[in-house]
Amino acid sequence: MEVLAAAVGALVTVAGQILCSKMKLQSNHVDLEREMRSLMDRRDVVDFERRRADGQGQEIRAEVVTWLEDVEKLLGRANLIPEPPQGSLNCSKWYSANREVTKIFKEITGLLHAGSFVSGVVDPFPRAVEHIPGPSIRDQTTASKALARAKRLLSNNRCQIIGIWGLGGVGKTTLVRTLNNELTKAISVTGMGGLGKTTLVKNLNIKNTSMQPFGIVIWATVSKNLEMRQVQRQIAERLNLEVTTEGMERIAIRLHQRLMNEDKFLLILDDVWEKVDLKTLGVPQPEDHKGCKIILTSRRMEVCRSMMTDVEIKIDVLNDDEAWQLFCEKAGDVAHLEEIKPFAKEIVRECCGLPLAIIVVGAAMRRKTRVELWEHALNELRRSVPSIKDIEDEVYKPLKWSYDSLQGNNIKPCFLYCSLFPEDFSIKVSQLVQCWLGEGLIDEQNHVDSVNTGIDLIEKLKDTCLLEDGAREGTVKMHDVVRDVAIWIASSSEGGCKSLIRSGIGLSEISIREFSNSNPLKRVSFMNNKITWLPDCVIQCSEASTLLLQGNEPLKTVPEKFLQGFVALRVLNLSDTSIQSLPLSLLQLGDLCALLLRNCIALEELPPLGEFSRLQTLDLSGTGIRELPKGMENLSNLRQLDLSCTMNLKTFQVRIISRLPCLEVLDMRYIAYYSHGKGAEEEAHTTLEELRHLDRLLFLCISFKRITHLSSEDLSWINKLRGFQIFIDPKGNFNSKEISTTNDKRVSLRDVDISQESIEQLWGIANSLEFFNCQGLNEKIIDLGINSVGCFDGLKSLEISSVRFDLSLRPNVGLAARSDLLPNLEELTLNSLKRLESISELFGYGGLRFLKLKLLRVLFCIGQNMDLDPVVPKLRTLELRDLPKLRSICRHKETWPCLEQVTVWLCEHLKRLPLSNQNAGTIKEIEGESEWWNALEWDDHETKSSLLPYFRPTLP
Repeated sequence: MEVLAAAVGALVTVAGQILCSKMKLQSNHVDLEREMRSLMDRRDVVDFERRRADGQGQEIRAEVVTWLEDVEKLLGRANLIPEPPQGSLNCSKWYSANREVTKIFKEITGLLHAGSFVSGVVDPFPRAVEHIPGPSIRDQTTASKALARAKRLLSNNRCQIIGIWGLGGVGKTTLVRTLNNELTKAISVTGMGGLGKTTLVKNLNIKNTSMQPFGIVIWATVSKNLEMRQVQRQIAERLNLEVTTEGMERIAIRLHQRLMNEDKFLLILDDVWEKVDLKTLGVPQPEDHKGCKIILTSRRMEVCRSMMTDVEIKIDVLNDDEAWQLFCEKAGDVAHLEEIKPFAKEIVRECCGLPLAIIVVGAAMRRKTRVELWEHALNELRRSVPSIKDIEDEVYKPLKWSYDSLQGNNIKPCFLYCSLFPEDFSIKVSQLVQCWLGEGLIDEQNHVDSVNTGIDLIEKLKDTCLLEDGAREGTVKMHDVVRDVAIWIASSSEGGCKSLIRSGIGLSEISIREFSNSNPLKRVSFMNNKITWLPDCVIQCSEASTLLLQGNEPLKTVPEKFLQGFVALRVLNLSDTSIQSLPLSLLQLGDLCALLLRNCIALEELPPLGEFSRLQTLDLSGTGIRELPKGMENLSNLRQLDLSCTMNLKTFQVRIISRLPCLEVLDMRYIAYYSHGKGAEEEAHTTLEELRHLDRLLFLCISFKRITHLSSEDLSWINKLRGFQIFIDPKGNFNSKEISTTNDKRVSLRDVDISQESIEQLWGIANSLEFFNCQGLNEKIIDLGINSVGCFDGLKSLEISSVRFDLSLRPNVGLAARSDLLPNLEELTLNSLKRLESISELFGYGGLRFLKLKLLRVLFCIGQNMDLDPVVPKLRTLELRDLPKLRSICRHKETWPCLEQVTVWLCEHLKRLPLSNQNAGTIKEIEGESEWWNALEWDDHETKSSLLPYFRPTLP
């Protein structure tokens, strides 16, 4: 009985414990459910505040985000607590369940306490990056490449200030907005504990993580009318600083203190028109804050220079495929209709890759299905008439802002003058300056100053993207849309520059109705058409100062009456026409300053020119004249005379030239009198004797068949000129190089056997020497290396082309060169040299050291190595093209400390450049094929990474 009683007692005790545990668990469940409801209510409130703050662009506190994540996890655990089976006698299960409930209960209580957020849901500091809505550069390869380069530069510790510049409307703002928004992704991920950071960096094509995270990215729009206080306010707002009543100096102090507290920050200054003084603004200088990065966008390269940018990225227009894709996106499917697509394609071509124009015109043509409307739009665009809706306000006027901002004497009319030339036409700088000079837009004391002023104006226009480099060296051109804007401005007669422009549009005749406009015309251009005849009547253009008719090859006559109405002409250009004579009415143009008749090969004589007392420029090059015009000796103000390539000019009175007191530039290349006339050598002597008396002569260009008399002539007076070009050419092959108006003193020898000539004196006056297909150069170099030490100390440029070398002729003699034959050589060009295995071996004969060499250009040679020894310490520019066997240019570990520009093309075996961490900081650009770049060998990966932003891939 006692045993039974004990067993019953134990059973009752266990049952009581189970009952108590069950009751306690049930009670805890009730409390847990109550706390869970409280926690979910608090979660809903916090989440609502979070979503509202996020919608307002405010930064959410990191602990709020973490708290919401923890709540979701805990609620998930609570929902998974198992219910013990009813009637179960397993006490341990009840205890276990009770412990889990108690644990979760305590965690809920803790989260409820932590979720009070006394300091609020929003972070008091601004969001690191604000997303900026705007158009995308998706599928735009050109812009994407620029974006990729900008991101690489942000990763480069050498680059703190980056300039992004280009024509108005090319998408500079779109690019930096895209960059800003990609930083939004990068920094937000970094802020979340770095989750996915490495993957994101790879997706953004960032080579390392120095681009991120910025403590803050600040965007400020500067605009044309710069107000520093307004820019300060934009920066202050991003930093959550109140600056309501404070002065600029106090604001600058506060901004500086705040930004100095950021380890890294990026300031984007958009649409900068003039220098922004960072110190006045309150932005730390890059040298004082190594974590400071600044990106600025501008239409003007000059602004980038003034802001001391480390690197400039020019944004180009879209290529054809990108332009078409963008247009179709804006115009819609209608652009693909069979009957409309040809017009759509032509319209896109007229927009010339300018995104702003493409977007506006595409939107204007959206859903228009009538072919007539598309044809009309194309014609309007071709006539530079902004009748398409919004094109004037959204394209022309923004581009006119660049025009309005031009500062300086006559720069605006100089810009408008460029629109006289045809669409997409490469304008020779020399001819443009001639016209400006003739118009009186440049008024300097001498030709040198005039040319320098003209070049300065051109560079200013290029810096504002109103002009760009032409297709050939020494030329410039206008973007077609910019030209349309210039024509639009000129059509309004602004600044008295109203123009009639019909150049390059295929005209076969000139209609008198073109001149019937009531507004007086200042300039008239019918150049580069197919005009066969001119009106034989008086056309009233009494205020016109320029008449351009060049490039009308079928034109044979100028009627007597045609010029009678152009009484104020200062510039008349009839070049590249078939005119056979000039009318006597030409003599009525008493204000004429520039008469340009280049390549009028059928023109055999001119009327007497003695009455043109104001004439400054006379271009008769390539004409068929047989003798010099009568009265030419009376041209008392003539500055430039071009008689080159006058192969019918066999009667030549030198005394006429010597009687032109103001002559500054004279080109006498390839005149029949010297090339084919009898006694050419004697006449050369006479000519030089006469020319030495031209007191104001600055530049001379002249050619002879032989050197004989030149080598014995006293040429010291020639050396006093600012520049000259002397061509020795027995075969009389035309040299297309224009006369140089720099300080270049060049002697060029073509097809000359120099081993039979005494040329040391001729070489001695030159600072630039050119040899083309010259025999005997091999032996002459050897002899000079021994016997002519000190003769060529003044030589700075040397070019050798199409010459065969055989260094086995006298292999040991040249090694005895006592000193450097060319101690001051700065530029060296080697082109198409034959039988030359080693360039270094060639110059060993002259004992060359290359201590001052700045430019080295090697083209189309078969040499396997260069190995310039010793290293070239001053070399800045290296150009290597089509050298299929070249394997090395220096010893393995050598570097060239001043190298800035490298161009390599079709040199597949060249695997190493003279670059390392020691000199990588001087590089500004490396150009070459991508395959070649990827195959290069480096001493360390860091060098290649640091140079990557400066590599520009090119197609062969």
